[in-house]
Amino acid sequence: MSIALGQVVISQAGRDTGRKFVVIRVIDDLFVEISDGDLRRVEKPKKKKIKHLKATDEKVQSVEEKLKSGIRVSNAEMRKALAGLDIHQNK
Repeated sequence: MSIALGQVVISQAGRDTGRKFVVIRVIDDLFVEISDGDLRRVEKPKKKKIKHLKATDEKVQSVEEKLKSGIRVSNAEMRKALAGLDIHQNK
């Protein structure tokens, strides 16, 4: 499974099961850091195993561009981007 910076993912394990997040850092081929701007803020992202995430086809372009260029992403921007998406998890 390929997960990229700025990609929207859904948690499949843990307390945050079913929540939408944005990948803000790819650590290696096993771990990423995710944030939703609410439960997990940009300043303190969640380190999560890729196998515990379900990748979606959605990508937040504005967040991806800012992260690649080193510009700070706000929590409000993250929440707004995720709220605008209509992604439902099929269990």
